[in-house]
Amino acid sequence: MSPCTTRWTSLPAEDGSLDAFVALPPAGRGPGLLLLQEIFGVNAHIRAVAEQYAQSGFVVIAPDLFRRQATRVELGYVGEDRERALTLMRGLSREQAVADMAVALAALRAMPECTGRIGALGYCMGGRLAFAAAALCGVDAVVCYYGGGIAAQPDLAALAARITVPVQFHHAGHDPSIPPDAVAAVRTAMTCAPAAAQTEFHDYPQAQHGFNCWARAAHDPASAVLAQGRSLVFLSQLF
Repeated sequence: MSPCTTRWTSLPAEDGSLDAFVALPPAGRGPGLLLLQEIFGVNAHIRAVAEQYAQSGFVVIAPDLFRRQATRVELGYVGEDRERALTLMRGLSREQAVADMAVALAALRAMPECTGRIGALGYCMGGRLAFAAAALCGVDAVVCYYGGGIAAQPDLAALAARITVPVQFHHAGHDPSIPPDAVAAVRTAMTCAPAAAQTEFHDYPQAQHGFNCWARAAHDPASAVLAQGRSLVFLSQLF
């Protein structure tokens, strides 16, 4: 049995309610962590990641970002599930996601279990949104795993110029959706960030997109373990 306490909660939002998965650390208190989903929803993998980081001492909240289209979506990684996931992603605007991140962060800050400082951690779509959170949401540190579409944002440089907190990036070496020139564009943009000196880039030459997820064919345990260790060291500044 997990030493963490987990639950779903419903948070009031301007346009309805926002469900979020919460995982509390064994000690009961700790810094906050906003966990941002892939396009497949707050599924078993994301909930397990929430527990992983809760076991390391974080109070984790993972908002259900597709809630305007369908609540508590839980999808697989291939076939019709993947096609539905892509459709849901296209139906979520950055403005909607930022609004929901703000709701989740406010709830996290109000939790008595949260000791104050808050980070953001995201995968794929969630990595792109974690990058946006670094610029727009007032978090204290950010980790972006293979953030799809960061380089394609027309205001990439403007967002980077607003980032005053440490950011850590993880990229796979074999990722057609984030080719080397896209990674280079993010690196270049981050040289203009006020927190440029606190930015880290880590590359995993043998890995593919989604290497952290053990439910995907692309799972690469060696890269996943190395990336998680680096993420925990980086996020330890929140304690």
